[in-house]
Amino acid sequence: MAEAPKPKKQTSAEKRARQNEKRRARNFAIKSSLKTINKKFLDACATGDKVQAEAMLRETAKAFDKAVSKNVIHKNKASRKKARLAKRLQNVSVPAPAKKGSKKS
Repeated sequence: MAEAPKPKKQTSAEKRARQNEKRRARNFAIKSSLKTINKKFLDACATGDKVQAEAMLRETAKAFDKAVSKNVIHKNKASRKKARLAKRLQNVSVPAPAKKGSKKS
């Protein structure tokens, strides 16, 4: 009795699975870094340091734009997030400078 022929390997499916796994890992890393930088910006806003918060907003916006260019998030989502962060920055109060006035004696 003759042996049954072995089925062919699904090479294209295997390659697609490998590619999907790589992309999933990359997307996860990018999304995780977005969350981290977003949290740093919110912490800067919470402390009331407007200068640091402005610098963090620039970095955060840049990170969102990079994620859009790599097709990790949609461009409208990035735009919406950046707008909300900019709005939050406007609400950060600037610490009042120390007043130089007359001394009471």
